[in-house]
Amino acid sequence: MAPGFFKRLYVSPEINPSTHKAKSIPVLNPFDKYGRVFFFSWLGFMVAFLSWYAFPPLLNVTIKKDLKMTQEDVANSNIVALLATLLVRFVAGPLCDRYGPRLVFVGLLLCGAIPTAMAGLVTGPKGLIALRFFIGILGGTFVPCQVWCTGFFDKSIVGAANSLSGGWGNAGGGITYFVMPAIYDSLVQSRGIPSHKAWRIAYVIPFIIITAVALCMLVLCEDTPTGKWSERNLWAKDSNGTTSAPNANIVDINSCTSSSGTMTPHNAATIDSEKKGTQSPHVIDDTPATGQIDIFRQETVVSPTRREALNVAMSLSTMALAIPYACSFGSELAINSMLGSYYTEQFPHMSQTKSGQWAAMFGLLNVVCRPAGGLFGDLVYLYTGTAWSKKILIAFLGIGMGAFQLAIGLSNPSTEATMFGLVAGLAFFIEASNGANFALVPHVYPFANGIVSGIVGGLGNLGGIIFAIIFRYNGSNYGRSLWIIGVISLATNLAVSWIRPIPKSQTLS
Repeated sequence: MAPGFFKRLYVSPEINPSTHKAKSIPVLNPFDKYGRVFFFSWLGFMVAFLSWYAFPPLLNVTIKKDLKMTQEDVANSNIVALLATLLVRFVAGPLCDRYGPRLVFVGLLLCGAIPTAMAGLVTGPKGLIALRFFIGILGGTFVPCQVWCTGFFDKSIVGAANSLSGGWGNAGGGITYFVMPAIYDSLVQSRGIPSHKAWRIAYVIPFIIITAVALCMLVLCEDTPTGKWSERNLWAKDSNGTTSAPNANIVDINSCTSSSGTMTPHNAATIDSEKKGTQSPHVIDDTPATGQIDIFRQETVVSPTRREALNVAMSLSTMALAIPYACSFGSELAINSMLGSYYTEQFPHMSQTKSGQWAAMFGLLNVVCRPAGGLFGDLVYLYTGTAWSKKILIAFLGIGMGAFQLAIGLSNPSTEATMFGLVAGLAFFIEASNGANFALVPHVYPFANGIVSGIVGGLGNLGGIIFAIIFRYNGSNYGRSLWIIGVISLATNLAVSWIRPIPKSQTLS
């Protein structure tokens, strides 16, 4: 069993013939198109973090001193960095449904890379706050990252695919705590560059890396398993029932609005065996091939109208995912921004680099903790066959997250071992909850997955802003901020635990 598992990590995956989606993740095979998309999904999100969270590791000591910033200025810059991401994520979802996640991904990376290179022009607190707003565009890359993976990997493994790409990408928040101080220290100690110049020069490195990854993504990757995004609704079927390339025996899936108000593809077509080899599809008006319309309805992304998009966005099932994600990912963002300062406050003997390295562990645990949440989601779904199992898992992890936040906030640990142990436990529940959440997202409205992903991801950032504001107004009393966030997390996860994971209008899960 073990050899078979490892083999699936590097061989080309088995493909679902109805959807062209992979049934395994070729993690170690970037030459396969599925492995290549997976690779650039997590790498693109990781390098986005390299700039999006590049300021906190140097902000509280070096940049704060150079720009004569107050503690309120530091907190405001953290909040503004999340505000832009909030706006971009809400917009990125519909854009993914219309233009495809790959192009949206590339566009966001390039738009965020430009202000990153302009860090050297900052001369005061207001300039830094404005700059971090525009760099916050990079945080929106999470939406195309998840939508892209969902389009390439089968529903049986989509939780693992989304959580691995999101988790390894999120680890960039921890890697940044190592990379940026290391670059800065190298410039100051090895090159003899003054501190006020060194931190500015350091931000050229993320610009170069982000730009290179974006261009590789543009040149080397595909929009969908069958090719261009504009041709995603073109399906082919030959006479023996196997799916072929979309340029022969084309079946054109158009979209319409059902009587229940949800979007469903219609005019499912089959190819008459006598017509094989022709380019014009044979359309069956009322009676599609057995099971085929269900597959189209589940897997085909359509361009929604405003009314349809609003119905999806305001659905209770969408909100039941977005609200817990606001607590879990929101907590992660807010804590990532202040954890180094918290450690410095509690343990004054720690230097900027040392506290940053310990703070980095919180983000680096995403490598295993977020994928664990997605994997658990796939496993419980495999054994139960119902999306309710994933919903219950999210509620369990959310309650555990709130409990750890209360424990840290109320005890306010004064020993390093206790502090780091509790933070590691908190990281597991936060990050596993994030992974479990996006294991359920593809089930809710598959034909509007970009909208659902954008709403859930956007609410995650809104949670980050709210929690960052809580930290701002409690100043250096980090413990009090954490137990307040813990109470919010417990209350909101319990409040939405009763809502159906799949809306009644969706007959399949």
